Amino acid sequence: MPSVLATLLSATLHGIAGRLVRVEVDVAPGLPGFTIVGLPDAALSEARERVRGALRNAGFHHPPRRITVNLAPAELRKAGASLDLAIALGILLGSEQLRAGPGRVGLIGELGLGGEVRPVPGTLPMCLAMARHGVRRVLVPARPSGRRASLPGSHRCRWRRSPRPPRSSGRPARVA
Repeated sequence: MPSVLATLLSATLHGIAGRLVRVEVDVAPGLPGFTIVGLPDAALSEARERVRGALRNAGFHHPPRRITVNLAPAELRKAGASLDLAIALGILLGSEQLRAGPGRVGLIGELGLGGEVRPVPGTLPMCLAMARHGVRRVLVPARPSGRRASLPGSHRCRWRRSPRPPRSSGRPARVA
């Protein structure tokens, strides 16, 4: 199986401002490993274990391949667990367990080991950062109250109930 590169959009907090992050996931042949580069903090470095457990417990396969995750821009320090969901979907796209749908979609969320997607602090500033870069749809986990926030213009950030990604049926599913 050849190397497959998946590129997704997410965000992180830099102070109180959201900053757009391009999550590039390369799933390549070679000795199995999982590396995250691009100035991740300790919580983000631990994403390897959260993502591995979440994928397995949600019914997907963590591919026994060389996985490299690049978080761009490289000079920006990335903090927290807001990139977990983008990393996990990048692995699923790169291992061809999912296919990408049309359009640009931002992804924000921490993963639990059981496969659930959890809210993270600073979701609204992160959504605003993506909206400034032309991202019209952002997928974020549901808040307990089920609320949603309207952003300036036509950009919307919705909290939906979606505790887990869909279970794998053996053929690639489509990500909207």
